[in-house]
Amino acid sequence: MANVHLKKEWMLPERMVTPEQVYITRRQAISALGLSVIGGSLSAGLFAPGLAEAAPSSRFEATYSALPRLKAARNPKYQVSDPLTPMSIVGKFNNFYEFSREKDDVWLKAEKLTTRPWTVEVSGEVKKARTFDIDDLIKRMPMEERVYRFRCVEAWSMTVPWAGFPLSALLKAVEPTSRAKFVKFTTFMRPSEAPRQGRKPWFGQPEPFPYTEGLSMAEAMNELTLITVGIYGRALPKQNGAPIRLIVPWKYGYKNIKSVVKIELTERQPATFWNLLGPREYGFVSNVNPRVPHPRWSQAFERDIGTRRRKPTLLYNGYEEQVAGLYKG
Repeated sequence: MANVHLKKEWMLPERMVTPEQVYITRRQAISALGLSVIGGSLSAGLFAPGLAEAAPSSRFEATYSALPRLKAARNPKYQVSDPLTPMSIVGKFNNFYEFSREKDDVWLKAEKLTTRPWTVEVSGEVKKARTFDIDDLIKRMPMEERVYRFRCVEAWSMTVPWAGFPLSALLKAVEPTSRAKFVKFTTFMRPSEAPRQGRKPWFGQPEPFPYTEGLSMAEAMNELTLITVGIYGRALPKQNGAPIRLIVPWKYGYKNIKSVVKIELTERQPATFWNLLGPREYGFVSNVNPRVPHPRWSQAFERDIGTRRRKPTLLYNGYEEQVAGLYKG
């Protein structure tokens, strides 16, 4: 009997991948950001209907189109059946608490963020602590593109092609010690650029900036955990976490920390931003789970912000096969 290979639900055939149509070059921006690029074009569906034009037609599109392209071939192992969310939505519907408590103005307020020069310190329980220049790090790591589901704790979702490299590749390069049990991530602290970092306490409670997040070592070393530097084939826009962020697709969005400046391996579980503010509502683990409601709303369903379709939430955001073993018992 011939072997029959049944594709998993999250694997998308190549014929369904969004084609590229619009060619735009930005040599000056490429040189300024110092990233390796390839010739190419914007994907059809990159912007919402009416925005996919040869020349930039808006401030948003012009800013995004000026970003350099990345050398990151799509890895066919990481696909989903949901349609890609248009970049005009992905880039304009953002939580980035350092800049705003709203979503629709983050892309404007984040323009103040300076992303070059930028370094990432990797330290703690490692044998070879090191500080990487972001451009050197991009050149030395195994870059690829992966299409992942993204699920916010607020019960909305999107589907995004991220470019980056496995976090495990970076951690292996610094050689964790046997005492490393957790990984702590820290973002920048610049009140002059991120106005909410300099605000007075909210309702009498200080906000614990800089933003921090954490994973167990097992979660950090999982094949799905991605250090991300690009989106839709270009460098990350500032509102999406430029120049480097974390993507952990089976966890709620707030675990996916943006604009990382420090990665520290620790023996003890680190404190994290939202867990400090609301431990009853935002746990350290924060896996997507339709059976565990948020204290103020159900997580059983979500709204795809690209298609506007309401759909059932998948356990571990659809990545149960890859990560369920991390949580046995």
